[in-house]
Amino acid sequence: MSSAISAPAPARFPYAALVVLATIAFTAITTELLPSGLLPQISAGLNVSEPVAGYLAAAYAAVIVVTVIPAARLLAGIPRHTLLVGLVLTFAASNAWVGLAPDFTTAMIARLVGGLAHGLLWTTMAPFVTRLVPPNKVGKALAIVFSGNSLGLAIGAPVGTALGGLLGWRAAFLVLAGFGLLLTVLAFFLLPRVQRISGAVRPSLRRAVAERGVKAVAIAWPLLILAHFALFTYIAPFVREAGLPDYAISLSLTVLGASGLLGIWVAGLTVDSHPRRSLLITTAAIAVSMFLLPLAVGNLPAALVLMTVWGAGMGAIGIYNQSAILRAGGEYREAANGLTVLTIQLGITIGALYGSAALVTGGALLVPVAAALPVVAALVITLAGKKYAYPPGPREQVWLEPRPVPEKVDESA
Repeated sequence: MSSAISAPAPARFPYAALVVLATIAFTAITTELLPSGLLPQISAGLNVSEPVAGYLAAAYAAVIVVTVIPAARLLAGIPRHTLLVGLVLTFAASNAWVGLAPDFTTAMIARLVGGLAHGLLWTTMAPFVTRLVPPNKVGKALAIVFSGNSLGLAIGAPVGTALGGLLGWRAAFLVLAGFGLLLTVLAFFLLPRVQRISGAVRPSLRRAVAERGVKAVAIAWPLLILAHFALFTYIAPFVREAGLPDYAISLSLTVLGASGLLGIWVAGLTVDSHPRRSLLITTAAIAVSMFLLPLAVGNLPAALVLMTVWGAGMGAIGIYNQSAILRAGGEYREAANGLTVLTIQLGITIGALYGSAALVTGGALLVPVAAALPVVAALVITLAGKKYAYPPGPREQVWLEPRPVPEKVDESA
């Protein structure tokens, strides 16, 4: 089978390269979320209303949906090392541009450039990781890289927001830009230069979708993301309605981010050996935790335990589903991965709207129940996708296969 990227697996596990990739992921997530925590300052600084300033976040996600697949196809011929280094540099330029923007229009253009880089990054990085390590270590490598996502949620965005409060919102973007420049240098020297080979298949969305299992993963994974953002976006109203103290809002966000790292660690240990069973258990645990959250009224310890299960599960499902889409996509893994980048962004957008509808129609206490319903749908899809989308792993195969029965020896012979 031909591949878009070809390189021999290194003898040593490439920790340095994977840490750089994790840091790139951290920077991307922080870049995406930073405006949300600085809306009042940005609004005042650019002389626009807060809802208008919020378009800096919305447009970032929208441009990913519109451009991710055509841009990935257009740039398919660029060596992955060069592309990744260029994308990190683009993040730095975008953040610097926002920090120096004289008006809202300039800031919006800069954010659109950053969103374009964000979509390309996620279509490129996971397939790149699969060429850095042997097949039986892909799960561990993805777990290291995806830890950058959880760190961006748990640390990057809050620290950037705090920095903006102390030094101003422009300083927060400029500091992130400077960090991106440093990361560009590290990426240039520490990421391996894997080479494209002649005859490699070009990214084809049509052929990727035709691969058995791709459609199931591209639907089930975004359903989980949709559920997460439906509840995550409205965690503050839920905490207040549940009679929990105000400090529980920030504590909940910290618990979700920290437990996400725990989930990534567990997934890294199990994704290469027991991917199907682990994903089924994890998805079911998320659904149960969301269904039970409304029962934790006035009980902060119980609520935090359920949020820990929810956060750890969300950290883990990214690893399990990322591995699944790369496997299901086969030689069209880059296009298949790009499809999930698009559908996940749709899941994030629809999740916030879905959570809002649940909040208005059922009240804050029923938002977790509404969020659990898409998780159940994802669980059904996972159960049905046993053959192609979510097949058992090597150790699960051994566990499922009947043991050979030893032949009886005819002692009378």
